[in-house]
This record gives sequence, C-alpha cells and structure tokens, in this order.
Amino acid sequence: MSRAKQRGDPPRAPAERKKGASATAKAPRARGRAARKDPSEQYRGIQREIDRADKQKEQQQKKRGKQESGAAQAGVRKEPEPPLPKQHLQKPGIEADLELRPNYMAPEYKGSGKLQDMVAIITGGDSGIGRAVALAFAREGADVVIAYLDEHDDARASASAVEQSGRRAVTVAGDITDEAHCRALVNRTVRELGRLDLLVNNAAMQRTHDDIAEFSSEELERTFRTNIFAMFWLCQAAIPHLAEGSAIINVASIQAFDPSPSLLAYASTKGAIVTFTKAFSKQAIKKGVRVNAIAPGPVWTPLIPSTMPAEQVKSFGQDTPMGRPAQPAELAPPFVFLASDDSRFITGEVIGVTGGEFVT
Repeated sequence: MSRAKQRGDPPRAPAERKKGASATAKAPRARGRAARKDPSEQYRGIQREIDRADKQKEQQQKKRGKQESGAAQAGVRKEPEPPLPKQHLQKPGIEADLELRPNYMAPEYKGSGKLQDMVAIITGGDSGIGRAVALAFAREGADVVIAYLDEHDDARASASAVEQSGRRAVTVAGDITDEAHCRALVNRTVRELGRLDLLVNNAAMQRTHDDIAEFSSEELERTFRTNIFAMFWLCQAAIPHLAEGSAIINVASIQAFDPSPSLLAYASTKGAIVTFTKAFSKQAIKKGVRVNAIAPGPVWTPLIPSTMPAEQVKSFGQDTPMGRPAQPAELAPPFVFLASDDSRFITGEVIGVTGGEFVT
C-alpha cells in the first residue's frame, strides 16, 4: 500500500460524507445562537458603559477644578457674553445710550475694493447691523446713504465712520412706513450721488407680547408697514435704477425658521421677507440684479433693550449654541459678500448668521 493511503482517512460512502458536511455547516450557527446575549442584558451593558464614562468625565472635571462654562469664542477677539446689562431703552433706541456699546468697528477688517465707486442705500443705517454694514461697504469703496427714523446723533456717528474711510455719506431722516418717503429716498440718492447699485432693507420693528390679544391693530399695522411694506416700496422704487451687477439684500431672521411665540408679529414679517426674497429674485435676475437675504440670530443692537424687558435682555443670546449674541461687526462680511461680484451666481438665497442655530 502506498504511503499516501496509509496517512489518509479511509474513504466514506457518499451519504456519510453529505451528513458530515451538513453537521459541520450547522454547528457554528448553533453555537452563535447559544452564545448570543439576552437583548435586555445588552441594553443594560451599554448603559453601564455610558454610566462609567460619565462618571469618569465628572471626576476629570473635578480634578481640573472647573466645569465647562461660558460662551464660545471662535474669532480673534473675545466678544461680550451673558449676563448682559439689565437695561431697557425707550423706542426707537439710541446706540449712544447703551451701557454695553455694540462692536461695529472691526478694526481687523481690511477692504479690497470689492464695491469700488458703488452707491448703497441702507435703511436703519444709523446703528447696529446697519452701521456695521455701512462702514464695511465704505471700506470696500462704496458711498452710502444712511436712512433712519429720527436718531440723529446715531446717524451722524455712522456717517462719520463712512467718511473716515474716505467715502461719501448722506443721511436721510424719515419714516419708511410712508410710501412717498420711500420713493423720495431713492430719488434723492440718485440725484445726489448719481446712481444706485445696492439696496439693503435692514430697518425693522419688533415688540414682545405673551398673548396674541395684547397686539393692538396700530402696533400690528406699524410692524408690517416697517418690515414688509417699506421693503416692497423701496424695491419698486429702486429696481428701475439698478443696472446689471447690482444687488438687493433683505434682512430676515432666525425667527422666520424658529419663531418665538412672544415675537408673533415680528416673526411673521420675517417669514414673509424670506418668501418675498425668493419670489422677487426670479423677476429681478432678468435685469441682472441679484436679490438675497441674510437671517441673523440674536445680535446686540439698540433694538433689543428698546423692545424687550430688562430681565430678558440680561440673558439675550445665551440659548444659541455659541452661548452669546453676535456683535454687528460679525454680520457685516456676509453683506459685503452678497453685495459684491463674489456672489454673482447666487440669488434667491438666505444666508444664516445665527451662532449655530439652523436656517432651513
């Protein structure tokens, strides 16, 4: 007999070979089922691991001697965070009266001629976001018309910031809830500065109420006339003067997407601004004019302490993922982007500047 046959197993019958293969194939599955844990025990095991990790994290925090706290600071400069001054201002709110002055200067911002020799109208340009945008536009080479209600000292401060950047500033007081004033504002801009390239619809009105019954008809009408009607009238007046490459920027809000019940009227207008922007952009682009919107989250401006109770002002912005409100200077760069040729393929869009809250 050969050596190979001596070492090998004796041959088996076909039926025996089939039976053996079947048993071999089934054995691992049977062992797997037997070893599998009870589902409830698996859940308990996972929870025990989570509990151990949480306890370890707590011990590490105690060892370091501090707990995680404070607002997120993601920029080159530490910005104010809650608690903010517990202050209430009379409407419309004067920036010079704020205990904590908003940061609009952004000294680190360097212009590069993105808006060279363009002319912009900015409503609510006397303070807050409007003032920061006016300054940024001037640094980029634009002349600016600062439209405002009656906050004359604030408007002069905005104009001074524009002029110190080497550009012309025109201040125009008046009530944009009046259609005739909106048309006069556009006509004066073209008459005094020779053209119109950019329109920023920033002025707004808001009031907080805990119950819908608290809204008077007068307040409701003024909110819509300021936030919606004025935007409509200004766009109507401006569009004949806007050439290809011009832009309109409307100011919406996180309130259009995550509305607060206490800001029922204001949030409703901001939702309407988003809809208006998307619809009007399809008309205006036929002339080569882009229409977009920016939706800020909480921003520290005179509007806040002039429209909210002092107790709410104290904690303003702390519920955002960043744990603080934005400063006006942090809003200005997106406005420059939407006003400039950098965004030439963008229209009908809403850019959120919200400190981490979702704009969808």
